[in-house]
Amino acid sequence: MKHGVAFRKFSRTSSHRMLMLRNLVTSLIQHEQVKTTLPKARDAARLAEKIITLGKRGTHPAWKRATGFLLQPSLAPKVFETLAARYARRPGGYTRVHKFGRRPGDNAPHAVLELVDGPRDLRFEMAARATGWDVLSDRLKTRSARALVKEGVRDVDETVERARALGEGGAGDGAGAGAGEGEGEGALRQRTLWNLRKALRYRSAGDVKRFGEKVQEHMAGETVPGAAGSALRRAQGSLGWTPGRKVRWFERRKLGIDRPLTWEQV
Repeated sequence: MKHGVAFRKFSRTSSHRMLMLRNLVTSLIQHEQVKTTLPKARDAARLAEKIITLGKRGTHPAWKRATGFLLQPSLAPKVFETLAARYARRPGGYTRVHKFGRRPGDNAPHAVLELVDGPRDLRFEMAARATGWDVLSDRLKTRSARALVKEGVRDVDETVERARALGEGGAGDGAGAGAGEGEGEGALRQRTLWNLRKALRYRSAGDVKRFGEKVQEHMAGETVPGAAGSALRRAQGSLGWTPGRKVRWFERRKLGIDRPLTWEQV
C-alpha cells in the first residue's frame, strides 16, 4: 500500500521540486499566464491559490510568508494590492488551467495556467468571440447580411447585461438559452451563455462594457456566419491550431467548402 503519498514527485528531490513550483508561481504572478505541462500546472495552481489568499488577508505575517515564498519579493505589492483588490469578492478559484494539446518532442500534455479576471483571461476572449458569432448568426435569420453591414447590430450591451443578470440571479445554465424575450438573448447557445456568466460573474462594470465592445469587434470580423466550420472552431481562434502540427486527413481544407466568404463578397 502507498501510505502518505500526497503530492507528485516530478522525479526530483524535495528541494528541487519546491524551487521549480516557486518559480512557476512567481512567473504566474508576474505575467498572469504561463505554459507548462499539465501536472506542473495543477500543482502550481494549488500553491498560487494559497499565495493570493495570503494577499487577501493583508496582515504582516501573511506578507512575510508571501515574500519568503516568491523568488521575486518585489512582486509582493502586486499580490497584496492589485490581486487582493481584484479577488476581493471572489471566494476562491483564482487560477484556471486550459489543456493545450501535447508538447512536441516528448508528447507530454501541455497546459496554460492563468489568473482569472485578468487582462489575459482566455475565457473572457473566447466567450466574447462566441457571443458575437451567436448573436450575429441569429440576426442573419431574419435580416440580410448587407443590411447588417450598413446598419450594424444593436442592443448588444443589453443582451450581455441580461445574460449576466440571469447568472447573478441564480438561474440554471439553461435559463435564457431558449426563452428569447429580448432580441438576441435567445440566440446564445447554452455553452456560450454558461461561459459568458463564468467570465463576467465577478467582473466590474468597466469589464462588462469592454466585453460588449469585444463582442462588437468579433461581429465585424472577416467572415460571414453560416459558412462551413463550427462555431467552437471559430471561438477558439489561435488556440484551435498549433503551428507546426501536421494536418490529419480528416482536417484537410476543401477549397470552396471550408473557405468562408468575406464581407466584400456579400
